[in-house]
This record gives sequence, C-alpha cells and structure tokens, in this order.
Amino acid sequence: MANLPPQQPPGPNPGGPPPGAGPGAPPPAARQKPASMATYKRMLRKEIRKRALEPEINFLNITAMLDMMTIILVFLLKTMSASSASLPQSSDLQMAKSVLSTEASQEGLAVMVSRSAIVVGDDVVAPVPQDASHGVEGKYKKTGATDLYIVPLANALQSWRERDRQIRVAMGKDASGSEAIIIADAGTPYRLLTEVMFTLGQSEFNKFHLMVLQSK
Repeated sequence: MANLPPQQPPGPNPGGPPPGAGPGAPPPAARQKPASMATYKRMLRKEIRKRALEPEINFLNITAMLDMMTIILVFLLKTMSASSASLPQSSDLQMAKSVLSTEASQEGLAVMVSRSAIVVGDDVVAPVPQDASHGVEGKYKKTGATDLYIVPLANALQSWRERDRQIRVAMGKDASGSEAIIIADAGTPYRLLTEVMFTLGQSEFNKFHLMVLQSK
C-alpha cells in the first residue's frame, strides 16, 4: 500500500479572490477609509460659504430709510404751512386791498375770518355772529362776552403750534414763536380782529401777516 503525503490545511488561494470577497463585493481599490470629523466639518463649512448670499440682499438699512422719511415729512409739513392761500372771493369774504408794492411773506398758518365763521386750515372753529361789533359770542370765550380769548380757536392753534415748534427745532430756527397769516374780510369789525390776534398771541404766535389784495 502506497504512503500518501500528509494533507495540508486549506489556505488562501494565491491566484483567487481574497477570503470573504463575494461575487458583488467591490475590489480592494474601491474601498475608502471613512473621512474624519475634522474633514467633514471643513467640507461642510466650505459648502455653507458656497451657498451663502450677499449680505446686501438679506436685509435693508432701516436707519437710512427712517432718516429719509423724516426729511420728506419735514419738507411736506413746511411746504403745506408755507403754501400761499388760493381762496375764491365771494359775498362772504371780500379781502382788503394793499397799498404796498413789496412782496409779502407767505410763511405761517392761515387763519381765515369771514363774515360767517373763523376757519383754521380747513376746519371751522367758531361762528361769527351777524353783528360782530362785539366779537364772537360769549359762550366761545374763556370768561364771558367781554373776554378776548376765543377758546375753540386756541384749541385749534395749539396742535399746529406744537408741530411747527418741532419743525423749527429740526431746521435750527427760533422755536419760541410761530407765524400766522390772517385772511380777513374787508368789513371785519376791529373788535373781532383784535380777539383773533389776541388768541394767536396767547397761543405763542408772535408774528402776524394780514393778507390783502395788491392794488393795480
């Protein structure tokens, strides 16, 4: 009986695939080592920077917009207060004629005194009686018929005076007083005109302009 050589245990096949490599397993060259945490964070930051937008697109400069709106508001208020009055004349309001040839100032709050009412801006503040030789009725005055202070007129003047004071402070002008343009009917009694001017003075209007028609 022939002697057989001792049987060797099975080992790796030098010419075949490595152990554990199945038919669908990738070749050794395709296998990569997992990225470290530092590499992952670096790539993430790079991707975030790549996708980031310009800062000018993401927000608006509110401070500059507020400054611009404040300037526009001051300009509009000043234009409205300084605009010349364009009032149609009627039987209720006939303006006096001027004897001056120089240009009159057009800055200030327009206070109209017609034969039937006292008007501030577009609001009627007090009626004028048919007989205005003693001014407006006593119920519209502070202490009675003999007083010169017209309460509803003063209330209308105070809100405008506060706005004008803020505008003057913003423009660097003297804020101690405001100006008014009195547009009165040519037949307005002296007493009524005095009451209007007195109330303006008590409301911190220290300069008045009486609007009249220029003589031809």
